[in-house]
Parts: sequence; C-alpha cells; structure tokens
Amino acid sequence: MPIEPMDFQLLLPEIFVLSMACIVLVLDLFIHERNRVITYGLSQLTLFGALALVIALADGESRTAMFGTYVADPMASLAKAFVMIVVFAVFLYSKDYLRQRDLFKGEYYVLGLFGVLGMMIMISAHSYLTLYLGLELLSLSLYAMVALHRDSGVASEAAMKYFVLGALASGMLLYGMSLLYGITGSLNIAEVASNIRAMAELDLALIFALSFVVLGLAFKLGAVPFHMWIPDVYHGAPTCVTLFIGSAPKIAAFAMAMRLLAESLGGVQADWSGMLAILAVLSLAVGNIIAIAQANLKRMLAYSTISHVGFLLLGILSGTVEGYASALFYAITYAIMAAAAFGMIILLSRSGFEADALEDFKGLNTRSPWHAFLMLLVMFSMAGVPPTVGFYAKLAVIQAVVGVDLLWLALAAVFFSIIGAFYYLRVVKLMYFDEPVDTQPLQYGTDMHVAISVNGLAILLLGLFPGALMGACMAAMAG
Repeated sequence: MPIEPMDFQLLLPEIFVLSMACIVLVLDLFIHERNRVITYGLSQLTLFGALALVIALADGESRTAMFGTYVADPMASLAKAFVMIVVFAVFLYSKDYLRQRDLFKGEYYVLGLFGVLGMMIMISAHSYLTLYLGLELLSLSLYAMVALHRDSGVASEAAMKYFVLGALASGMLLYGMSLLYGITGSLNIAEVASNIRAMAELDLALIFALSFVVLGLAFKLGAVPFHMWIPDVYHGAPTCVTLFIGSAPKIAAFAMAMRLLAESLGGVQADWSGMLAILAVLSLAVGNIIAIAQANLKRMLAYSTISHVGFLLLGILSGTVEGYASALFYAITYAIMAAAAFGMIILLSRSGFEADALEDFKGLNTRSPWHAFLMLLVMFSMAGVPPTVGFYAKLAVIQAVVGVDLLWLALAAVFFSIIGAFYYLRVVKLMYFDEPVDTQPLQYGTDMHVAISVNGLAILLLGLFPGALMGACMAAMAG
C-alpha cells in the first residue's frame, strides 16, 4: 500500500527538524571554533521554521497518517508549538553558559534538535511503536547531553544513573505495551482502545499490562516512588542541560500520558485513575517536604518538579475534558516557569562559578533589582501565589478534581502546596532581606537579558490573562 502525499504534508514539521538536524550535524564538522555561532543560529532557525510549519498546518482537524501510526490533531499542534518556543529560550539561555565553560560545541545543539524531534514524535504518536521510538530518541539524546561535560565526574555519574534508571523505565513501559499487544492484537492506539472497550471485564493480563504502563509512565515523569533519579540528574548535569531536561520534555511527557492512558486505555479509566491518585499524593508530599531541606537550588527545583508532577497527574486522573485541559495548561506553564528558574541560575553563573546554591541568591535585589523581581515572579508562580500563572494553573487542576467529586485530593493538593510555599518564599527572603555574599556584577548579553525579561513577564501576563491559553487548551482537548 503506497504512502499518500498528504501523509508527507502532515509530517512536514518532523521532516524539517530531522533534515536540519542532519545539516547542522554535518556542517558543524567543518566550522571553525570561532564561527560556532553559526551552529547556534541554524539551530534557532530550525526551531523557528518548525514552529511556523506547525502553526501553518494547524487547522483544528484530527487526521492520521502513515497507516494510522501518526496523528495530527489540535493537542499535538499546541504541544509542539510550545515545545519549540521553550526550546528556543533554552538554546538562547545556554549560549553564553556553554561559551564560558568551553563547551560551546555543536553536540549540544544537535542533540537538542534530535531531542525536539523525539518529543514531536511522542506528541503525535498514534501507535505504541511510534510512541516508543519517539521516547527512546528523546531519552538517548538526554543521556548524552547530561554527559556533555566529559571531564566532570559528577556529570558522568549523573548520566550513568539516568541511563540505567531510564532503561529500567523503558523496559517496564515496553513490557506493558507488549502485554496490551498480546491482549488486543494491535499496536494502533485507536484499535487498542476499541478492543479494550469491547472486553466484558478486566482480566488478569490487562491488570498487569495497565500496571506496567502506569509504572513506566511514573518513572519517566519522575513521580514518587520512582523519583530518585531526578535530584541527582538535575544536580549533576551542566545547568544548561538541566534547563533542557526540566522544561520542554514535561510537555511531551504529558502528551505521552494522554496517548497511553486517556486515548488508549480510556475504557479502564476507573482503574488507572486510582493508581494515579496514589502517585499524585505521594509526589505532592515527598516533593514538597524534602525540598525544604535542600540548600542547593537545582536540587530544590528537582524536588519541586516532583511535586508539580503530582499536580499534573491530578488533572489527568479526573478523566474529563476540563481535567485534561487543566493538565495541559499546567504542563505548558510549568515548562515556561522552569525555563525562567534555571535561566536565572545561568544568568547569575559565570566562568568557574555555578550559582546553584541558595546563598548565591542572597542580596540579589541589591545587585540587580530587575532580576530579583523576575525571580520573585518565578518563585511566586511556582508557589501558586496570585496573580501569577502558577496560581491559575493550580486552581484549574483543583477545580477539575473537585468537579469529579474527589474533594480529598483537592484538599491534599492545597495542603501540600501551602507546605511547598515555604521553600519558594525562602528564596524571595534571601534576595530581598539578606546581604549579598557574592558582590561580582552580573555578566549577561543583551539577548539573554531580553529573553529572561520576556519569560518572567510572560508568567505574570499569563496569570493576569489566562483565558486565551486556557481556551486553546480546552479546544485542543475537546478536539
């Protein structure tokens, strides 16, 4: 059976990113060290071109391609668009950081582009095989990026730990998918969903399959008790890589969870929602409580990520369009907040100095009131303080949970959010009420200054006017 020309049209963003990644890879081999900025420029151009293609092809319709293994729908378009925007900011923040540490090489950008391609495939996967290929492409890129600083023992250890635990998670997810294939006889997500709905009752094999799929997802998302890799990887990796891992992949992970749970296993939603409820509460509790004890900002943000995963799961487990839309809104806004938070660490860092300890932020208001204000917005948003977007994101998720009569989950989310506010507000206290330990002037380029300012103000503006983005999320999930 021949492939239809329309199929290639739907895949144009992925084809473009793949082609450009290969061009950047080959071109980088022949570029002199002093002209390395060409690699950076081409990588940014790739993201801009892919974003334009995604927007141009978004027509609100849901269509499949490549024999039903790929889907182009409103959720995919919205998620891919924000992946491009966030990674564009990540590459921009990383430029000076890499240059100051003699790491400004093509590998970072080429691996980043292949990671973007993996995320795009995960988001548009309509078959278990496609989903797994996208996941592995992203994972392999991230493993290599963590070990980017080859002379660093800490980075190598983090990469090894990430690789081993990531492989374990992939194995469990693959085993769950294999069982589903054995039960339903298909790898196509729509066919699997149809076959499961036709089953009279939940048999033992399906319970095992469901359990392994949820466990694999929990590992990949970093939900408790499968969270142990996140703090070590976030801490051990160069900050520019932590920035990449901690931002855009969260949007792709949400899309993967939606394809696997809501679309493929929607017929047994009552069974997996119970598992997600336990994982969500554990993630909220462990993430928020252990973060209080952290003196390193990257580790604190890592435990913060675990607690945010709990909120993400709450939106998904509600099983309604409102819940899915609130989870998508949460994933997008969290990626924006995480990019700003790690971007601030990069902004305060310089050659031979990593500003990743909490005390490095002491007296930031004295050194730079504007950047202290931006960091205040980020911390307020992550804590859920109005009028920042983090408040609205948490509120939307809690409303979705209350809407399905899970009041105890909503109360647990509010309770642990109040506990979590302590460590976010501690950073604000250090910036505004303590004397600076480091008195060196901040070193940053104009592009970095503009980007971090836009990023920080976006957190405030999306909080003041969340309607447009939430409307887009609702339309994406309803479509």
